[in-house]
Parts: sequence; structure tokens; C-alpha cells
Amino acid sequence: MELGLVGLGKMGGNMRERIRRAGHTVIGFDRNPDLADVHSLEELVGKLSGPRVVWVMVPAGAATQSTIDELAELLEPGDVVVDGGNSRWTDDEKHAEELAAKGIGFVDCGVSGGVWGLENGYALMYGGDAENVARVQPVFDALKPEGTFGSVHAGKVGAGHFAKMVHNGIEYAMMQAYAEGWELLEKVDSVTDVREVFRSWQEGTVIRSWLLDLAVNALDEDEHLDTLKGFAQDSGEGRWTVEAAIDNAVPLPAITASLFARFASRQEDSPQMKMIAALRNQFGGHAVEKK
Repeated sequence: MELGLVGLGKMGGNMRERIRRAGHTVIGFDRNPDLADVHSLEELVGKLSGPRVVWVMVPAGAATQSTIDELAELLEPGDVVVDGGNSRWTDDEKHAEELAAKGIGFVDCGVSGGVWGLENGYALMYGGDAENVARVQPVFDALKPEGTFGSVHAGKVGAGHFAKMVHNGIEYAMMQAYAEGWELLEKVDSVTDVREVFRSWQEGTVIRSWLLDLAVNALDEDEHLDTLKGFAQDSGEGRWTVEAAIDNAVPLPAITASLFARFASRQEDSPQMKMIAALRNQFGGHAVEKK
């Protein structure tokens, strides 16, 4: 089939290549002309035969909204737009309604796979009407990993991004658990080879995972992570997961704690710990460190 792909960054560029390898035609647009096959959304739409499918792979928020607004004016009834970025699920219904008013279908798709997706495939979680999903299915089949699993029609519009959001929330908590275990192992004198302890867990243990494999890769490159600063950004989906948990009264203590741990990483001198130190000094006479 033919596909228009908007956004050819780290994910989008590799996705274009994987879809092409499966034998499909991909016409890509990016603001960076060195990456693009065409020089405008109008040119992209003009090169596709109808009914068209256009996949949007740009940052969530304003960039996605402006792209969908422009496509709504360029596409025709019967065409389908796929939002494969990390959009918040609450935006999907709005986008679907905007496009439906012009007879254009909408599918939201959470995509996981990162820089490894080109060779390993991408895990896909998509939401939307069955008719629109069927139009995109050849592309889903091209992108997904080989085998039975790796893609799912999660439900109605918004379900794909909601599922991907929860996936990322779980990822936050798993990463935090590995990080805490690594720090404790590094701290004690009795464990003399933390990297090899992590490596030993890759087979036969209940905590083996791809994240553990990546942790070992990182330790092979920098055994004690001496070159890294203890600062971790968050992409937004961890926050959205916690907010959704509050809205639905679902307790998520591990995921919530992992998000707050990232916030703590950005504080060189924690204001909270100043109060903790002051209180310990006040009630127990414990020593405090002065600047």
C-alpha cells in the first residue's frame, strides 16, 4: 500500500525504512529537508492515491494539533489519519471528531521500540473503528515484531495511546527498581562485581527482561556509570499515568514513586531534605551539615 509519513526523526525515519523493506511505498515529510521525500504536506497528499492513509509521527501537543489541522484541510472523505506520536489519549477524541466532520477517519497508535525498532520491530497499541484500523493493517503488520504478539487493537479511539501511557508508567517503575538495586549493590563492600551480578540475572531469574539487558549494555560501556550525571527527564506519559490513576481511584504507588524519584534527580540540593535535617536536629539533636 501507499503511506504518507509525517515526521522522520529517530523513530519516524526508521519506521519509514522498515515499512519500505516490507514492500510498501512510503512518502515522507519532515521540516528538515535533508530527511524529507517531499517539501510540504500539500505535496505529500498530492502524491498519494486515494483513499489515502497519512501517519503523523511528530511531538505531542501543538505540533500534532497543527499537523492534523492542516491535514484536515488537505485530505478528502474516506482518507485516514494515524497519530503514532506520544499524544495524550484525551486529545484523540478531539482529533477524531475534527476529522470525522470532514469524513476523514482517525486511528491513534502507541508505538514502542525506540532506536531498536528498525531491526526488532515495534510494539503497537492502536485504537479506533475496525474499518479504519483495517485500512492501516498492512502497515501495522510491517512494523510489528515477527511472531504472534507485538500488536493489539486495544479498543476505541484513545485506547491505543492510553495503553501506551500505562506501558510507559510500568517502564518507569521497572527502571526505578533496577536503579535502586544497582545503587545498593554498588554501596556495599562485600559485592565486588556489580556488573557481573546484573549479567547473571539475564538468564533463569524472574527479573530478566529487555530492560535488564540494556542495563548490562550500559554497564559494559561504563562499569560504574561514572561519566553520567544523576539527572533523569520525564516524557510526560508517567505524569499522565498518575493523573489517570487519581481520576479513576486506582492506587499506583510504585509508578508514582518512580515519577517523583525523577523529579528528585533534578535537585542538586533538596529543599525537602533541608527540612528533614532541621526536624531531626530539633527533636533528636541529630547533627546537621552546614554549607
